[in-house]
Amino acid sequence: MAALDFESVSHHYGRLRALDRLSLSVGEGEVVCLLGPSGCGKTTALRLAAGLEELQTGRVLIGGQVVADAERDLPPEARDVGLMFQDYALFPHLRVLENVAFGLRRRSAAERERLALEALERVGLADYARAYPHTLSGGQQQRVALARALAPGPRLLLLDEPFSGLDQRLRNEIRDSTLHLVKASGAATLMVTHEPEEAMFMADRIVLLRGGRLVQAGTPVECYFRPVDAFAAAFFGEVNRLWGRVEGGRVRTPLAALDAGGLPEGAEVEVLVRPEGLRLLPPGAAGGAPGERSDGLGDLEARVIAARLLGRTSLVHLSLQPAEGAALHLHARVPGRFLPDDGDLFSLALDPAQVFVFPATGPISVQGATGAAGAEATGEAVPEGGAAVAETP
Repeated sequence: MAALDFESVSHHYGRLRALDRLSLSVGEGEVVCLLGPSGCGKTTALRLAAGLEELQTGRVLIGGQVVADAERDLPPEARDVGLMFQDYALFPHLRVLENVAFGLRRRSAAERERLALEALERVGLADYARAYPHTLSGGQQQRVALARALAPGPRLLLLDEPFSGLDQRLRNEIRDSTLHLVKASGAATLMVTHEPEEAMFMADRIVLLRGGRLVQAGTPVECYFRPVDAFAAAFFGEVNRLWGRVEGGRVRTPLAALDAGGLPEGAEVEVLVRPEGLRLLPPGAAGGAPGERSDGLGDLEARVIAARLLGRTSLVHLSLQPAEGAALHLHARVPGRFLPDDGDLFSLALDPAQVFVFPATGPISVQGATGAAGAEATGEAVPEGGAAVAETP
């Protein structure tokens, strides 16, 4: 039995469509991340699950029981959920122990204190039980809010951007401990985030939204390596974009001739290559005519524009001049320290697992293939009757 089910849930704010026939489920003990750009409906879905928004269309079930439909809409306190807000929402006039015990008001005073202290011990803050929230650091406040959400032992835990107020170093540390605490609690968890790396770190499954619609749902591996469309591929990280047409079942690009994936002859296509999917080889090491080798190699040489160390990886900016068309600006990401000099030449090889071919969403720039590094992924809610968004797979 699923801990949470959304069945064809739609929600509007006036003419603004926030959710459009969203269906999803969260299994017992599973961590599911709602991912997408600002305005795509993530927080609306979380608030509907919590009972903080009145359901308009569809059904919401928790533990197989209907908590919201056309006839009923149970309040948050009747839904057996733990909710952690983005701003933590700690009561400044209450001590830490009293904040954690706030959701236990139906228990006896002794039991409230016992459960609250147990929750604080789980997050490592039992020594701060008598402190006030304003005396704690941001990371400590986040753990107090998590302890409050976990204290009643809810079936379902709802987390709204729980790490957004923390600096990068602290965020990495806190989300690691949060994942282990959530998993140890056994609660099913629905978490909202707009950061792909955070979703991949936390989630057993990711639900990617755009314009209120489900674009793709799957494990982090499935979403990263098998995106359903160009939006999904680009949302999980930077991509190099190339355009072309299907000829003889292949898409010819300056980098390689790629399988068209069953797209019809003559179709305009968009090719996305992740920077880590570009391998840099010594000049002339590839061999073969550009776009003809089945292993993704060509004999065109790319010139280094700049190289920057980003810590665990290096990012190399490249300029590639094809036989026809404008020069391409490409990015290659290389593990560790790799800092060639500006002007150095390299042959390029492709990792097929990091190359994706999709129907072009607009007219291609020129005949043949062109390319550019980078991608902008948007997916805000749109007015009713507005532009189409990605279809549910």
